[in-house]
Amino acid sequence: MLIKDIDLSKNVPKQTLLDALKCEAGTINITDIMAAFVHLKKESIYVQASYREEFDHAYIQSFLMRIKEIRNNKKHYDGLISADELQEAIKILKDQQRLAELDHDQHMNFFKIYRLITIYTTFIMDEPVHPVGMPFPGGFKIKQKKGVYYCPVKESQKDNPGAVCGICIAEQDQDV
Repeated sequence: MLIKDIDLSKNVPKQTLLDALKCEAGTINITDIMAAFVHLKKESIYVQASYREEFDHAYIQSFLMRIKEIRNNKKHYDGLISADELQEAIKILKDQQRLAELDHDQHMNFFKIYRLITIYTTFIMDEPVHPVGMPFPGGFKIKQKKGVYYCPVKESQKDNPGAVCGICIAEQDQDV
């Protein structure tokens, strides 16, 4: 079963979503991963040099390694995911995919992985899309305090059509 085959007329069992993610992650091959890696490296040239290495490491480690994590996840997850929230996430990601196809068709390998990672971290792992410690301009990072995740850019990026802030579970870091 693929994500598109899930019945979104009712809340979705976490395990059903994980099974669909695992199925789709199984279609990702080394060429897709290499193309995504190249895309991330090219995009990092726009990141301030002072933290580019940390940014690259955080993205590559957390982002690309999540595909392996999805494939190998043997846990059983109880609970339900809000069909409305999942539908909204899928809509945001479809809109981003359309923009990516128009703008950079060669980045679709990256987007295929990006989509799976975003849904997995948000709905299965209950974690923010960007990992704790992910650096942002100004020396700010994703933080976790008492089980709550905080992002330094959530508020400023929530309406950005290319960002996943509208999906992410992190809250705006008020210390920024």
